[in-house]
Amino acid sequence: MAVSSELIKQLREKTSAGFMACKKALDESNGDLVAAEEYLRKKGLMDAAKKSSRTAGDGLISCMVTDDLKRASIVEINSETDFVAKNDKFQGFVKEVTEIALDTDSDNILNAKFKTSDRSVNEELSFIISVIGENIQYKRSKRFEVKNGIIGTYTHNAVAPGAKMGKIGVLVCLESEDTNYNLDEAREFGKKLAMHIAASNPKFLSIETVSNEVLSKEKEIAKEQAMSSGKPEAIAEKIAEGRIKKFYEEVVLLDQLYFEDNKSTVSDVLNKFNKEHKTKFKIIDFARYQLGE
Repeated sequence: MAVSSELIKQLREKTSAGFMACKKALDESNGDLVAAEEYLRKKGLMDAAKKSSRTAGDGLISCMVTDDLKRASIVEINSETDFVAKNDKFQGFVKEVTEIALDTDSDNILNAKFKTSDRSVNEELSFIISVIGENIQYKRSKRFEVKNGIIGTYTHNAVAPGAKMGKIGVLVCLESEDTNYNLDEAREFGKKLAMHIAASNPKFLSIETVSNEVLSKEKEIAKEQAMSSGKPEAIAEKIAEGRIKKFYEEVVLLDQLYFEDNKSTVSDVLNKFNKEHKTKFKIIDFARYQLGE
């Protein structure tokens, strides 16, 4: 039988479960509200809905890269406590969502099929909430792919040796004009670049990717600060221009000082690697997720 919107509304008001969960429960129970409520209880969806209002301020950042280093995903899933972030069931859920994200756009993650059950990711999320007893939230994800090259990865504060789940996760895409590179050397270099990104938190890849709006705002702030300290407008203008150069060094990846020597820029380090290893890598993209951002 077709389930009416009124029935779905009644079940939602009674149980606080989501629209799709209520619709499915009513479909399974042929429109019987009592049976539908029992269905939701069995699936743990009522408890999950009640817990969803609680703050999820902890959790894990998870990264996954394919063996050939050409596809990768990064995911943030939140829990209420660090205790749950160390839970095997929670980590298993996070790992599988990260695997699904390798082939799924972020907008479609929750509707994707969970691989170890007959539920969707969203339904599995509700189920894991009912099992663990804390609010758990999928926050964000992103996936990358390179044609010729590799994707470097690094996870900070990993939950276990070798684990790619922690409090900060980074992916950095290195594209190459050719395939004449050693995969292990490239992997290690990609990891070092990812470690730099984790430590230095760049906001932009290159100067060209900084928007005019951001530049104008930074310049305006610097100029106002200089004028408020008594500098003439012409001098304040020059000070603002100098501040923009410093701004680039702070937030643009290729212009940042490399974390290992604090002397060479990331661009210099990349050029040096290419020269020494006879490669032609360039950084084309990156993502840095920090828990709770």
